[in-house]
This record gives sequence, structure tokens and C-alpha cells, in this order.
Amino acid sequence: MLSPTGTDVRSVTAGQISDYTGAAALLDSLPPAEWMLADRGYDADWFREALEEKGIKPCIPGRKSRAKPVKYDKRKYKRRHRIEIMFGRLKDWRRVATRYDRCPTVFFSAVCLAATVLFWL
Repeated sequence: MLSPTGTDVRSVTAGQISDYTGAAALLDSLPPAEWMLADRGYDADWFREALEEKGIKPCIPGRKSRAKPVKYDKRKYKRRHRIEIMFGRLKDWRRVATRYDRCPTVFFSAVCLAATVLFWL
């Protein structure tokens, strides 16, 4: 089932699932973008290559255990705090933070409602 924004609502993963699993599931439905800002949890060569094939430049710092450091735009990466702040505000809504709704469609609706109210305020 697709949401109004075109994303697959059924792709909500459990909290203990790795970032790679979620990234692989959503890779085909990414909207056109110039940059992808992500944290070290998404640092994988296959993910970087898949983004570049879609014409998206990855702005992902490398893991500390990487033998050869990767280049990324540090100035753009510093702006990622805005995304983190937005998710922090969404998690102020107890229903979203604890995920009371087990049905992905109802959970997505709660997130949309919370985001709308936060944007309106």
C-alpha cells in the first residue's frame, strides 16, 4: 500500500532490525534527490553505489573501523541536526515514540497527524 507521498507503508521495520535492512527495502522507492544525508549506520559500499546509480550523492561519514576513509561533505553533514530535531519532536508524541499501533497504516497515520500538528504550531 502506498502512502499519499508515494512511500510503501508496509516497510516499517522492527526496532532491532539493522539500518541496512530498512535501506534496502526503501531503496527502490526513493524520490529524486541531489543528496542523501545519513549517519554512520548507513555506511556500506553497496548502499553508496546504489545511491550513485540513482543519481544521488551520498553524504555519509565512514565507520571508524573502515580501512580507507571515505570523502563526504562535512558542511552538509552538519545540517543533519535539523532532521534529528524533527524526529525528536515526533517522539514527544507518546503514541509515536512507543508505537502503540501495530498496524503500519495506522502508525503511519499517527506520524502524519503528529507531523501536521507540529508543522502547524
